[in-house]
Amino acid sequence: MIESKTNIRVRYADTDKMGVVYHSNYAIYFEVGRTEMFREIGLPYDEMERNNIMLPLVDLHINYKRPAHYDDLITVTTRLTEMPSVKIRFDYEIHNKQGELLVDGYATLVFIDSVRNHPTRMPENIKSIIAKYF
Repeated sequence: MIESKTNIRVRYADTDKMGVVYHSNYAIYFEVGRTEMFREIGLPYDEMERNNIMLPLVDLHINYKRPAHYDDLITVTTRLTEMPSVKIRFDYEIHNKQGELLVDGYATLVFIDSVRNHPTRMPENIKSIIAKYF
């Protein structure tokens, strides 16, 4: 299993008129957690893209528990709990500074060969890095 924690300060632009984080921004916070996890383990997205691998989102689930507000410091916990193949699933939790669960969910992405524009198995160089955690 791989687990990563990323802190994010809620910006004013992320909120609605009531100062509450607008619901679609949680998907962006998930993406930040995902890209930071990959960076931490040595798989920055831009490197994968240079190697003709893309990871489009194919499924997203978000469960809203409590709101985040402007200027809150939130922590996105991102987990990869199973070894990927063609698809890769990330599980998420977002907590506030007090440790309260605000949101949980998951996202499924698929490995795409960007030259052929076709789904592909996880490349061996990526597999060798992720396999170290399983």
